[in-house]
Amino acid sequence: PIQPTKIAVTVAGLTGKEPVQCSRNVVICPDASLEEASTQGPYDVVLLPGGMPGAQNLAESPAVKEVLKDQDGRKGLIAAICAGPTALLAHGIGYGSTVTTHPAMKEKMMVGDHYKYSEARVQKDGHYITSRGPGTSFEFALTIVEELMGAEVAAQVKAPLIMKD
Repeated sequence: PIQPTKIAVTVAGLTGKEPVQCSRNVVICPDASLEEASTQGPYDVVLLPGGMPGAQNLAESPAVKEVLKDQDGRKGLIAAICAGPTALLAHGIGYGSTVTTHPAMKEKMMVGDHYKYSEARVQKDGHYITSRGPGTSFEFALTIVEELMGAEVAAQVKAPLIMKD
């Protein structure tokens, strides 16, 4: 079998490199501050996680807006999951696209009629990929892998995960 090429991932911290306590008390240690990471781009994909208040922090950040505008301007892949897509709305990204979010964010996402809403577990529209929540995160990740590396590599990554089809 073909060995999948590795995808380099940079976890950027909104306020720096200090550990971040997430909504479910998971602690993530960023690789770089968002400021540092944004000087190392361009990136193949910019991904916005969900969770509160994290998604709200992304939505309120001028630095996130700058990164998204740059990525969008290059038609670079933008992916967001759970409450993460609300940051797209806040920063005016992807208007006119079909998106999905966590069900609790649907009403917020539809304010202003900027998007078409989908109930799909993962929704791809152009260079935007959105997804619904923790239970769809593997499908979301594999959709990103497929977009970056192709269907064959995505299938190789999926096989050992023992996912239902």
